[in-house]
Amino acid sequence: MINKISIIRESRTDDNRTPLTPKHIKELIIKFPDIKITVQPSKHRCFLDQEYEEHGAIIKEDLTDCDLILGVKEIEPNLLIPSKNYIFFSHTAKIQSDNSAAIQGTPGMDKKILLKAILDKKITLIDYENIRDNLSRRYLGFGRFAGIVGCYNTLNLFLSHNKYVQLGRAYKINDYERLKNNLKSIIFPKIKLLVTGDGRVAKGVLELLQETNILQVSKDEFLKSEIDKPIFCNLQTKDYVTHPESNEFDLHHFINFSNQYSSAALPYLKESNIFISAHYWDPSSPKIFEKNQLDQFSKLEIIGDITCDIEGSVPTTIRSSTIENPIFYLDRQTLQETHIKENNLAIMAVDNLPSELPRDASFEFSDGIVNHVLPFLLEKDDGRIFNATIAKEGHFLEKYNYLKNFINS
Repeated sequence: MINKISIIRESRTDDNRTPLTPKHIKELIIKFPDIKITVQPSKHRCFLDQEYEEHGAIIKEDLTDCDLILGVKEIEPNLLIPSKNYIFFSHTAKIQSDNSAAIQGTPGMDKKILLKAILDKKITLIDYENIRDNLSRRYLGFGRFAGIVGCYNTLNLFLSHNKYVQLGRAYKINDYERLKNNLKSIIFPKIKLLVTGDGRVAKGVLELLQETNILQVSKDEFLKSEIDKPIFCNLQTKDYVTHPESNEFDLHHFINFSNQYSSAALPYLKESNIFISAHYWDPSSPKIFEKNQLDQFSKLEIIGDITCDIEGSVPTTIRSSTIENPIFYLDRQTLQETHIKENNLAIMAVDNLPSELPRDASFEFSDGIVNHVLPFLLEKDDGRIFNATIAKEGHFLEKYNYLKNFINS
């Protein structure tokens, strides 16, 4: 029985999001009058402790009497309280037994140590990323705002790289409506911008692009050599992968046999000045391009890798960047990071983009928790919570037994 819920203070000082907003806490207390909600004080959270207190939360450092502890990013192993229920993004979904994709998530966070601590302390770990419906669609996420901020940052990088007047930084503006108004005042030159993806992240990118003078065109029109206006093209999954034995794309087949597919994005990348990666990638899926193909993209100047899979689908993402320093440059010949900007690729690969609009992003995420998560934890589970539970009572659940090989490797 869960009667006491808490919000932990995020370990990362550059992440000021929250899983529950003050407004939603008030709604929960009204809907479930028997629960008590504690908020661990924080100087970095996007909502003040006072705002939470005014909406009915208890502000307290000690969380040991709580039944369920909510965070956003991974929690430092030494802060985990034994035998508690935790829910946060553990960034373990893409881990393979060979350690590939183990570096996704918080830089410096050792996933083996984290997972071993969870088992040793007999913690129940539920991961937001794994809370899905029967078609594997996620109920909640920060993807939309990752797409919005990632698109804004990438366009701003283009302006900077080409010596145009830059826009104000998103995290300093901290208001979505103002970001949109800023973009409306910019007249982009004749460019070709490629966007990959069809999920939450891509939808956020496309949403923001509608505020610009960059016009959406079809795949065929994008490949034409001559343009007289700034344009963008969105490649969905069916467009950027191909199967050698089938011309008809089957999403379920791709999900189950993604290792049989190859990238179909190269013709579009050859025509692009800017590439925004906004697609979901699994380690068994093909990369959008390989490093040895980079010399074919002579027109490409800017890559905004919003999904930020290190050495993943976009192999130029050799590391994640930060909100304060979102850009690094990659030498086209050596494929190493460089301080030389001329004739090299400019990369934007921030791994916590929604933190630049933390109040907007947190409100949308919190709304998802209130409607699609907590009712199934506090009342009857329809299977979504069980399916998202990685570990319990010192063991991985069967669905996540693949993590045994990882922590023992």
